[in-house]
Parts: sequence; structure tokens; C-alpha cells
Amino acid sequence: MKKLENKTVLITGGTTGIGFEAAKLFALEGAKVTVTGSNPATLDHARSALDGIADVIASDAGVSADIEKLAREIQAKYGALDVLFLNAGITRYGLITSMDEAALDESFRVNFKGPWLALKHFTPIMRRGGSVVFNTSCTNQQGTPYTSVYAATKAALRSLARTAAAELAESGIRVNALSPGPTDTPIHAKSGIGDAVRSVISRIPLKRLGTAEEMAKAALFLASDDSSFMTGEEIVVDGGMTRV
Repeated sequence: MKKLENKTVLITGGTTGIGFEAAKLFALEGAKVTVTGSNPATLDHARSALDGIADVIASDAGVSADIEKLAREIQAKYGALDVLFLNAGITRYGLITSMDEAALDESFRVNFKGPWLALKHFTPIMRRGGSVVFNTSCTNQQGTPYTSVYAATKAALRSLARTAAAELAESGIRVNALSPGPTDTPIHAKSGIGDAVRSVISRIPLKRLGTAEEMAKAALFLASDDSSFMTGEEIVVDGGMTRV
């Protein structure tokens, strides 16, 4: 039997990278998948590439009105939700002394406030046995220069996973986090740090970047009943960079 047979899945930020690969994998495992995005170009590409695989909806993962509207649409179409993969996020890097306040505000709006609002509006329509998966980052455990804002948003998200796991346990909803290490995805190119990400390969014991497909497989584990006795946990998938 497929791991997500007839499950209803929402993936935020699913038009590129990890979310995009997760959409394809989850659908292959029997799920009815909806993905969101806010970039017109990637939305158009995803609608073409995911045609017949997933519904693609324009929705800003950090805007309350968009999140509330999406929750109503999902409930109207499917009745309830089984898996919520909160994958959407942005990267803003720079030294503390040189970054502007707007970068801080925008990062927390999308990377933390958005997932918090998604929990608020989507978990009431989730079925018992449902699974929430956050996309955090191994930077939340490190003190890497230039990552003060990004790492802080992901550390806040890691903390939220623990609290949400405790609050939702009685409803039978599990909450876990996927913590990717340096991964070869378009988000780094968009941020202009692709070369910097590749430069850390020497610090990764497996001597390569991760792939979006590998992260999607880890997300599938957390989304499915394969991880049925796990909640409040964070799985680090970083080639050993923070562990070895």
C-alpha cells in the first residue's frame, strides 16, 4: 500500500525546490496534493510541471488573509486535511551591523509568523492521525556569520514544533521538523549565495550538497505513518555537518 494513499496534503512553498520535489513524491505515494507559491514565474512553471499531479494555488505563506482563505478552500474541496508540510521560507543573509530592519521583519513574517498562522487555521480542519512537518534548517544549531536573521527564524520554528506537538497531541496530530543542511535548490541562487553554499562542501563529511529529492524523502517519512510514534522531533539531514 502507498504511504499516503488517499491522504489530503498541503505543501506551502511547493512551486520550487524541496516543496516541489515533495509534491511529486507525495502524489506518487497516493496523496491528493495542493501546493502554494507567490512568485508568478514559479507558479506558472509549477502549474505546467505538476499538471495532473498537484493543484497549484497562488497564496502568500506570510499573509493571514491568504492563509485563512486557503483553509476555507481546502475544507470546502476535501472536507479535511491529513498532512501539512510548512515548507515556505525566504533567506536573508548579512552581518548584524549591516542588515536592515526590513529584512528582519520580512524574514519573521514568512518564516515564522506564516507557519504559526497556518497552524492556527489549518489544524482545526486536520483529521486525527494527521501530521504537520516544518522545514527548519541546520543553521538553527550553529553560530554561522551572516545567518543571524535566518537562523533565528528557524530556531523559533524549531521551538514552535515542540509547543505545537504538545498542544495537538490530544487531537492525534503529530508535529515534527525536517532540518536540511546545505541543499542544492533554487532558493540560494535567488539570494545570490549559490557560490557561498557550495563553498561549505569541505565542511560536510559526505563532501557534497544534499538534493531536494533527498529532503523530500525525509519529509515523506515524517508525513507518513512510518513515523507514527514521533512528535516534537527534528530530523537533521545535513550529510553529517552538524553531527560528525
